[in-house]
Amino acid sequence: MTSYLPYGHQWIDDDDMAAVADVLSGDWLTQGPAIEAFERSVADYVGVAHAVAFCNGTAALHGAYHAAGVRAGDEVIVPPLTFAATANAACFLGACPVFADIAPATFCLDPAEVARKVTAKTKVVAPVSYAGHPADVAGCRRAAPGAVVVEDGCHALGGDRSGLKVGAEADMTVFSFHPVKPVTTGEGGMVVTNDGRFAERLRLFRSHGITKDPAWMEAKDEGPWYYEMIDLGFNYRMTEFQAALGESQMKKLDAFVARRRELASRYDEAFAGQDGVVAPPHHEGHAYHLYPIQVAPARRRGLFEGLRAASIGVQVHYIPVHLHPYYRRHFGYGGGDFPVAEAFYGGEISLPLFPAMEDEDVSRVVDAVTGLLS
Repeated sequence: MTSYLPYGHQWIDDDDMAAVADVLSGDWLTQGPAIEAFERSVADYVGVAHAVAFCNGTAALHGAYHAAGVRAGDEVIVPPLTFAATANAACFLGACPVFADIAPATFCLDPAEVARKVTAKTKVVAPVSYAGHPADVAGCRRAAPGAVVVEDGCHALGGDRSGLKVGAEADMTVFSFHPVKPVTTGEGGMVVTNDGRFAERLRLFRSHGITKDPAWMEAKDEGPWYYEMIDLGFNYRMTEFQAALGESQMKKLDAFVARRRELASRYDEAFAGQDGVVAPPHHEGHAYHLYPIQVAPARRRGLFEGLRAASIGVQVHYIPVHLHPYYRRHFGYGGGDFPVAEAFYGGEISLPLFPAMEDEDVSRVVDAVTGLLS
């Protein structure tokens, strides 16, 4: 029987398991030293001053928008080509997600479209580094100079733009550690920033808005037990054993990204000149979380079902967020509003791509795609 090949899969080795076991046999399961060590490893890798861990990427987005000052009545500009969480996190805070179309050359948020959507209510612009392709953060900043730039880098840890790691350029950048992402903690997320004020707001937000720091408290001398809730926060904390897994995974990140790039290059070579298949755009700093091809919309479903029947676990990323019923009902969006994103979605299929794949797996996928299309 042909083995099933998923579109993404974690890589867990003995070192990872030993790191988790060490924590499980120790004294701390939450809010201990492993969290700080993992945060430091990510901050140092990206080249920023602060990293704040969360229980998942969605919570990290929620925290980043909150730290940026997003409140009811504000607007957050996001691309329609993303997972729903990028827009949902704005709704959590009572803000309005304002969609701006993607650039056809990158599939990331188009700064020219951002400029068209900026208003006096724009608080945040949230470019998404889709599939691992670094978004144009600088262009988005120029398009909305008064807004906080929160990069959704959940696909792009390990990528870089012009020599800067993804995470070093935006005001805040959000990462995800879901099993199919560049490194995993099972579930988990993180926000990185050079702004100490943002970092403090993030730490408060992830832990009920509670602080023991005298510099933040109104009363100073009630005793060593004393704490204050100074903001409305959530329990968005990561566990110690997740953090231990994450720090172990970070030691392999560069090797993971290098292997993803090798596999993507093999796909690129195989599909070069292939009728009916458009390969994703190349970028030297691409992290290749996904390898999204485009085919004629009339061929997409047949190809998708044919590949699944051949035990090749392709996926589609994503149904544009503005087309979901919630956004149609509550914000009045509909088909035709963002033609570039909608056209891309109409023919997109994400092929398997993860570090543990063998070269033969790429050949198997390519043969299946070309055979079905022919």
